[in-house]
Amino acid sequence: MSQNDYQESVELPFISHLIELRNRLLRVVLCVLVIFLGLASYANEIYSLLAGPLMQHMPKNSTMIAIDVASPFFTPFKLALVVSIFISVPFILYQFWAFVAPGLYKRERRMILPLLIASTILFYMGAAFAYFVVFPLVFGFLTAAAPEGVAVMTDIAKYLDFVLALFFAFGTCFEVPIFTIVLVWTGLVTPADLADKRPYVIVGAFIIGAVLTPPDAISQTLLAVPMWMLFELGLLCSRLFVPKPDSDYQTPNVAEMDARLDKIEEQEHK
Repeated sequence: MSQNDYQESVELPFISHLIELRNRLLRVVLCVLVIFLGLASYANEIYSLLAGPLMQHMPKNSTMIAIDVASPFFTPFKLALVVSIFISVPFILYQFWAFVAPGLYKRERRMILPLLIASTILFYMGAAFAYFVVFPLVFGFLTAAAPEGVAVMTDIAKYLDFVLALFFAFGTCFEVPIFTIVLVWTGLVTPADLADKRPYVIVGAFIIGAVLTPPDAISQTLLAVPMWMLFELGLLCSRLFVPKPDSDYQTPNVAEMDARLDKIEEQEHK
């Protein structure tokens, strides 16, 4: 085989992978676009639903405000786009799985697909926990903490950025069991090592809670404690994924290997 033929044989699979990646990305964009077009006409209603936890705790006759001129128009559509991506997550993960699965071993395929499904469910659970549990407590605390004579009137764009950050924080932190299982499955750590580091994990959970949440003890605790509990859950489940030595593989005998090499050399000399 000439050098040109070899280069072409290497480049063709690479180009085919790029084409497949492009096609799957186009499918993802099309899926998000279709969902967005369906939600666009309900953008204001979706924003009202998102603002519900705050509006319930705002003073009577108080409303949200829009500082920028275009905020009343663009902010609900921005939320509709984010919701479209949020709804499309299972389809996005499926496209990712379909792209990488052919290059994985059978054992890896058996592991990654359940992990993708579990990570999706946990992310949704984290977002739901933020909306139904954290938001009422946080907004109740923040509105009650306003000094006397200060009217609580939140800008709609800043409120959206605030709640999206919380959604992302809680959704990501609820992935702790997946991170724990992957660490053990890949052999980087053992369950015993993670158990020994439990005090550091607890301190780290509260530090992450302080960084990712508003400056109040309630939201920090509401993020740190579930992270700790999810770490314990991941630690418990990770014991089922400890790498086991391959029973079909046997450590080669050094003397036998040397004898085989000598035999090959003798045959080459002949």
